[in-house]
Amino acid sequence: MDRICVIGAGSSGIASCQVLDARGIPFDCFEKGSEVGGNWRYDNDNEMSSAYESLHINTSKRIMEYATFPMPDEYPDFPSHGQIAAYFDAYVDHFGFRDKIRFNTEVTRVERNGNGWSVTLDDGSTHDYRAVMVANGHHWNPRYPEPQFPGTFDGETVHAHYYRTPAGYEGKRVVVLGFGNSAMDIAVELSRISDEVFLAVRRGFHVIPKYLRGKPLDQLSNPISRRLPFTFTRRSFEKLIKQSVGSPEDYGLPTPDHRLGEAHPTVSSEILNRIGHGDVTVKPNIERLEGDSVRFADGSVEKVDRIIWCTGYKIAFPFLDDELVPTRDNQVALYRRVVPPDLPGLYFIGLIQPLGAIMPIAELQSEWVADLLEAKASLPSRERMNASIAEDDRKLKKRYVASKRHTIQVDFYPYLRELQRERHRRPRRGVAPGGTVAREPAPA
Repeated sequence: MDRICVIGAGSSGIASCQVLDARGIPFDCFEKGSEVGGNWRYDNDNEMSSAYESLHINTSKRIMEYATFPMPDEYPDFPSHGQIAAYFDAYVDHFGFRDKIRFNTEVTRVERNGNGWSVTLDDGSTHDYRAVMVANGHHWNPRYPEPQFPGTFDGETVHAHYYRTPAGYEGKRVVVLGFGNSAMDIAVELSRISDEVFLAVRRGFHVIPKYLRGKPLDQLSNPISRRLPFTFTRRSFEKLIKQSVGSPEDYGLPTPDHRLGEAHPTVSSEILNRIGHGDVTVKPNIERLEGDSVRFADGSVEKVDRIIWCTGYKIAFPFLDDELVPTRDNQVALYRRVVPPDLPGLYFIGLIQPLGAIMPIAELQSEWVADLLEAKASLPSRERMNASIAEDDRKLKKRYVASKRHTIQVDFYPYLRELQRERHRRPRRGVAPGGTVAREPAPA
């Protein structure tokens, strides 16, 4: 039972595979679909991709790329989903571990088995592993408005997860509900062909352009500012953005009830222009559905053909008992966003929402887990891990707008440094491979 199980061959799963393969740690990776790339594989046959045909990344390539395998120089600053999927293919083939990924194979159950874990596959077979690295993503399980809006709607509704192209929206009157990146992209795209696009928002939000001063915004930081929490550099970013695009109120958007960085960033270089041109009409939240119309919170009523719910996703692990790893309200209690304190040998990779990109974080998380597996680093006691989780939760609630969208937020550079510090936590006496403390067995 020396092997490791990796669940998922998306951007986080393949990072784990690369690290384990480089260390010579035996592993099996199981992927429900027939290709690598996860969410970035357009129309992925694992049915878990939320990519739409026009999708491009919102963090620049130099922030998103793996440290061990930079993106091609000829790639644009913000590559398309097709280029990202090709990059993942090249990554896997460059390091030569594709044959260790079992495609078209779904993990249906993961449960504890003595000092290790049993993994059941969709063919009914069960395999024992020393540890399991969960990398099944968190942008595949649609969350709909809660509670549901009163009334009924005669038109068509769809969650952004299922949106692919603007075909069929020609001449329609459409409500796009939400203020995240998908909502902005979809509203902009439909504004070019639909008769009317209404962008319904519950609160004010800050819109961040992709470029400032001719550079991708996320590349404007310097080595000094990268060593500071975002709260220390926020003022300079607020000033730059206001000088570049003005205030949300200048475009008829509601005043944000939070400062920049207190909600996951909404990145778009086009939405403000479409609003300013009158091609997208901003509305407050939906109040009621009225057959062929939608009533908004300001009392206005609009005839509508379609509604697109851009309302985010629910964290879920269908193969894990919910009592083992609860996910209610998108809350998952993990030390450093990776380790459940009472479940030795279970690790979560890429289960974060950074002010930056997931890929280099997943890469470093995997390095840390490999250190633990090789007993090159260790974990604190369960008591200290639980205390740290509680403190991180307190800080998160203080920093971010209260929302199920913000339960797994991290600041990119500070979190990377945090992981590096964990890698330097030397093993203590009594620490077994895997980072568990031999004298402190986990409760049954």
